[in-house]
Amino acid sequence: MDRDEVRLEQPLAAGEAPLLTHRRHVPPLYGVMAEFENPTDLVAAAHRVYSLGYRRINGYSPYPIEELSEAIGFTKTSLPLIVFIGGVIGGLTGFFMQYWIEVRDYPINVGGRPYNSWPAFIPITFEMTVLFAAFSAVLGMLILNKLPQPYHPVFNLPNFALATRDRFFLAVEANDAKFNHAEVVDLLKSLNAVAVNDVEV
Repeated sequence: MDRDEVRLEQPLAAGEAPLLTHRRHVPPLYGVMAEFENPTDLVAAAHRVYSLGYRRINGYSPYPIEELSEAIGFTKTSLPLIVFIGGVIGGLTGFFMQYWIEVRDYPINVGGRPYNSWPAFIPITFEMTVLFAAFSAVLGMLILNKLPQPYHPVFNLPNFALATRDRFFLAVEANDAKFNHAEVVDLLKSLNAVAVNDVEV
């Protein structure tokens, strides 16, 4: 029976006329998730799935696994660029803020020095660079990871709570261009998975 053709039937009491059956719409499928007992099997499965052309895949583990990010093709991040841009903006903000105050808004003659005494601007310029870069790193990390995220479809899987303890998971999302439910289930079952389950939205 297809996932979208689930029928709900009411039991009949004595002398009661039969009720027509109706179809209940099954929640959309987020993907298929496989559970593994150790990181070695998880990384091997991720390599295999990625090599077959699947790109909308994700791995979950109780601790960081460097090989896993490479196995699922996650080798680039825009976070360094975000931090660099934030640092540049901070440095320019610090310098020109001081320039505006000392040269344009409220110039003060201090010991005959020029108003635009840029060496005196260096400490605050440096500190503003670090401050903006740090804020950019934190905010960029949160945005790129889509955090905070109070709800995610994988939370619907009962065993997913073990991802914070001693289990490892690999998910293939339904919006992958190559996704075919039956093929993905068979593939994950062949990769030494402890369990393979559908994840509904």
